[in-house]
Amino acid sequence: MNKYKARQRLVLFFGFFFSTLLITGCDRSASKDKTEAKRLPEVGVVIVKLQEQPIVTELSGRTTARMIAEIRPQVGGIILKREFTEGANVKAGDLLYQIDAAPYRAAYASAKANVGKSEASLAALRSRAERYAELVKINAVSKQDNDDIRASFKQGEAELALSMAALETARINLNYTRIVAPISGRIDTSAVSPG
Repeated sequence: MNKYKARQRLVLFFGFFFSTLLITGCDRSASKDKTEAKRLPEVGVVIVKLQEQPIVTELSGRTTARMIAEIRPQVGGIILKREFTEGANVKAGDLLYQIDAAPYRAAYASAKANVGKSEASLAALRSRAERYAELVKINAVSKQDNDDIRASFKQGEAELALSMAALETARINLNYTRIVAPISGRIDTSAVSPG
């Protein structure tokens, strides 16, 4: 029984000890709540309204032109005019530079005269070849002379074709004295100036 009483006293002692701790702990938390209630911060009020909000995304990156054209002259000469403002927008076909066209106009006129000369020479050779073709049938001219005149006629045709090709080259070079924009877009700074 002694053990029983000792246990009972031990249980009572611990019960008293824990209940004291509990009471003092509750008392402190209650007093703490009262002081915090006195020091509560003021709260701001925001009124929420329904409205549209655009979604904006900012992305970093680099841009490059989808088409780039480097302007280079196809013929040599003196630049007479620059027909654009640096940094301006130009359209395809706009005149950018004008090169002195005088030597190219002279070359075109010379080539045109050579075509006329070749056509006149060919006309004379054609009529002569036609006459020789009739005369060789009746043995009025030798076959060798007929062959020679036919060869001369073929040579005249070749010279006419050569003259026409030279005329076309002169026309192309004359057109290249006008440097135009190959594409539309913003033009960069000019690397050359008139003169």
